[in-house]
Amino acid sequence: MALEIKKQERESTQSLVRRFTKAIRGSGILVRARKIRFKERKKSGAMQKRAAKTRDERKKKYEALKKLGK
Repeated sequence: MALEIKKQERESTQSLVRRFTKAIRGSGILVRARKIRFKERKKSGAMQKRAAKTRDERKKKYEALKKLGK
């Protein structure tokens, strides 16, 4: 997707950069580029199970402390 910003008559460079930045944010180009660049890998099955087990243990510990009023 091409985004074209042309300098208007009697427009300062700072104003042009501001308009360009605003257009880039509005178009969603940066968001897509970051999703591609910083793609998150999928966790293996064992890692997912370990994470779920840890979450459950923390939740149980939290609930126990909550019952004790701590």
